[in-house]
Amino acid sequence: MRLSEFFGAELLSAQSHENAGDVVVRGLAADSRNVSAGHMFFAIPGTKADGLIFAPQAIAAGATVIVCERLPEMCDARAIWVQVADARAELSRAAARFHPRQPQTIVAVTGTSGKTSVAAFVRQIWLQLGYQAAALGTTGLVSPGGAVYGSLTTPDPVSLHQMLDRVAHDGVTHLAMEASSHGLDQRRLDGVRLQAAGFTNLSRDHLDYHPDLDAYLAAKLRLFKVLLQPGQDAVVNADCDVAGKVMAVCEDRGLKLLTCGKSGDLRLLSSDSGQHDARISVSFRGSQWDVRLPLAGEFMASNALVAAGLCIASGAEPDAVMAALEHLQGAPGRLERVGECHGAPVFIDYAHKPDALEKVLQALRPLTKGRLITVFGCGGDRDQGKRPIMGAIAADNADVVLVTDDNPRSEDAARIRSEILAACPGAIEIGDRESAIAEAVAMLREGDVLVVAGKGHETGQIIGDTVLPFSDHESVARALARCAP
Repeated sequence: MRLSEFFGAELLSAQSHENAGDVVVRGLAADSRNVSAGHMFFAIPGTKADGLIFAPQAIAAGATVIVCERLPEMCDARAIWVQVADARAELSRAAARFHPRQPQTIVAVTGTSGKTSVAAFVRQIWLQLGYQAAALGTTGLVSPGGAVYGSLTTPDPVSLHQMLDRVAHDGVTHLAMEASSHGLDQRRLDGVRLQAAGFTNLSRDHLDYHPDLDAYLAAKLRLFKVLLQPGQDAVVNADCDVAGKVMAVCEDRGLKLLTCGKSGDLRLLSSDSGQHDARISVSFRGSQWDVRLPLAGEFMASNALVAAGLCIASGAEPDAVMAALEHLQGAPGRLERVGECHGAPVFIDYAHKPDALEKVLQALRPLTKGRLITVFGCGGDRDQGKRPIMGAIAADNADVVLVTDDNPRSEDAARIRSEILAACPGAIEIGDRESAIAEAVAMLREGDVLVVAGKGHETGQIIGDTVLPFSDHESVARALARCAP
């Protein structure tokens, strides 16, 4: 592509190079290590380093265009320099032009918890309706056939648009994607042609990145304030604490609003949950459905309604959507029932934040006739304030708590555990996660319920800068294999 296809003539007219707009751009990069001949390098200002300091390396590697928010005192004449107001946003828009194909129907979902489940459910509903549908998020890109690739909630813009272009070429017409606060704040979704967006809930998370909860919410609201266009559809969980704020933004933006939940347009009239499923009654626009949802926990019913709302908002018939709900399967590691020991079920869940842990334990309490047992820990180099909060939640909602390690990264794992235990003094401390899981399974008896929380679908344990192979699923399976008949 020519440079003039990325930037207007007025912007390029300021360049000292003759015929700057005719320069051919052969690739895009925001990392100088990924630059090769003919690339356009975006110097992204970051929290740790300004990308502008890597411009010389990019030029040495063959970059012919440098895009930046401020020009250096001396501009290397071997490259064309383009100054823009927001380099991150320009990178995303450039990636969308360089990789132009996208599925015709794309919906995004944001919120603290439930994004992965909602995206997975939307994909499954669309598949039931006969569409070639995919989902993109924390568990990777899930193709129409169920194959999984990658594992980043919101990929970098170049990778994202390469992916969108590829799946569109492969025949995917419908895509559901997660929109993380990081991805929204860093403009990674700019350039994605969205049709609708959903909001699940908000609770404490990522305060190692966002200065406070208001900033965290503001990042998520960018999906509705900026990326959705007036007249497009927004689906909001009316039962969440910040629903009023989200709905106000949607109304101010001129979006078509569809609320869901106990007080929503797509209304949850009742929910009766068991170990394997839930019976829910739902009403919408004068019609009512009784649905057997093959998912445990009321919060899963909430996620299913957000997914149903997104499908309806993007053109599906409500009757067909409600029928499809009866065929849903949970996303990997999201309140996933993985086996039992002495009749006691074992669940794995990705809950690694206070609200998510509380919801999981409260969802499992009605299923528990004996003891509710949980294994969990907290990650290192992340929000330290949530550790005692999660300890208190576990103490208040579980009968037996085992505190263990969960991606300690560069921090002292014992210190992380001590910060949790300060608010959960009766807990059992077992640092080795495999041993903690084995101990929890060994103590199960009929009537108990065990949930191993925190890592969900992950297949590694991060210690220092090393990712060691580790899977809660595999650890639970080994422990269950030793369960005496």
